Amino acid sequence: MLHLGAVLWPVAVTIDIILRFVMIGIVPGNRRPTTAMAWLLAIYFIPVAGLVAYLLFANPRLSRRRLEKQARANESITNATSHMKLPEEFHSSEEWVESVVVLNRQLGAFPLDGGNKIEVLSNYKASLEAMRVAIEKAQRYVHIQFYIMGDDEEYVGPVLDALEAAARRGVNVRLLFDHLGTLRVSGYRDLKKRLRASDIEWRAMLPIDPIGRRWRRPDLRNHRKILVVDGVVAFTGSQNLIEPGYKRESSHNIGREWVEMMIRVEGPLVRSLDVTFATDWWQEDDTTDVLSDLTEASHPLSLADQPGTTLAQVLPSGPGYESENNLRLFNTLMYSATERLNITSPYFVPDDSLLYAITTAAQRGLEVNLYVCEKGDQFLVHHAQQSYYQQLLQAGVRIYRYPAPMVLHTKCFTADDDVAVVGSSNMDMRSFSLNMEISVMMLGSEMVNAVNAVQDHYREISSELTLSEWRRRPRLQRWIDNVCRLSATLQ
Repeated sequence: MLHLGAVLWPVAVTIDIILRFVMIGIVPGNRRPTTAMAWLLAIYFIPVAGLVAYLLFANPRLSRRRLEKQARANESITNATSHMKLPEEFHSSEEWVESVVVLNRQLGAFPLDGGNKIEVLSNYKASLEAMRVAIEKAQRYVHIQFYIMGDDEEYVGPVLDALEAAARRGVNVRLLFDHLGTLRVSGYRDLKKRLRASDIEWRAMLPIDPIGRRWRRPDLRNHRKILVVDGVVAFTGSQNLIEPGYKRESSHNIGREWVEMMIRVEGPLVRSLDVTFATDWWQEDDTTDVLSDLTEASHPLSLADQPGTTLAQVLPSGPGYESENNLRLFNTLMYSATERLNITSPYFVPDDSLLYAITTAAQRGLEVNLYVCEKGDQFLVHHAQQSYYQQLLQAGVRIYRYPAPMVLHTKCFTADDDVAVVGSSNMDMRSFSLNMEISVMMLGSEMVNAVNAVQDHYREISSELTLSEWRRRPRLQRWIDNVCRLSATLQ
């Protein structure tokens, strides 16, 4: 045995050296230098675990089949809306606003839609109730997708009751939920039994199914939240279809609830949200010819179908797109703003470009307010987020921490009096590169004021973090924050 060990040891060392040398030339390919360095550190310090993690999690791309479908869907959207120009009511005095609209059209294919009526919903139970009411009025179809679903009697139960009743009366109800996002929720098996017993058509998004050859990087997720009823009314935003404590005993024990923002939409923008849903459904159901549905959409709608005056544009993003659509939009808005930025993000772990955009905005004299959780629900992400606070505060960004144990889960921001963005996207590298997200950009002071009214409420009940206070934090906390910051770049 000693002789065998003496032979195997130099062989193992040689293989280890060769692997390290080879990975230096493989890992940086098509990655940010910071991301590549984080992976190399993991492989060098914990070789076996680091290499296994790299093989499982380092490829952020979807399967070829999914990428081809997304490309075909984008082409269909572009063809169906190619005749559309900027709406007649578009009259922004800021030239940069029009450039952002053009950017979004290039990135996500969807045009700017006028004539919308949009309502901001910030009460958790009231938004679920508004969804239930809309579903009960459905006559033709309901399209609904959420990252996380979880049944309960008080909050989600009535929504599921309405979906089941709609399906029984002949309404075409299609439901999507993210496989791993919902699998982790208590009562998942009971939820699936309920869905199987109903007339609802449902699919799990991005399922992990090695036996069925449906395998990819397991943490690529569909994080979108969309409800569309009859192509007339739609909902989207940050809220999942689950009770506010996320069915977690630990959350209920300490009184932790998630704080959300949704928007209720009527008008032409509903169609863009519906097409986003249809594309995701098509990704999970090869029997559906969604492309024909996508190309039948006529734009713009008649004046009778335009219930409001709000201009808005949908921007989908995720690994199905060549560019990090949401990151490009956020950076452009931050560099373009001239007066103020109000930003709410539960998980603020920016890449270098976003960090420079927000700190540069503050350094050139803009009022920049950032609303975050005092104590996050995810240990690694929360401490990684905190590692950026000193740099932000030194640049002049004002940080407001929403009181624990609540989780400020809203994802929104406003730029000057011109643009408001609401959606499912966090400001972290996971949302930029790995998650499928949906953002809605709304133009005009009316929507900016509506979103800011909610953020003003956050400020009233939050505590402002000062630079002097942050510099006095314990050394151990600073060390933990910095270590967790390394994990944030492992993409």
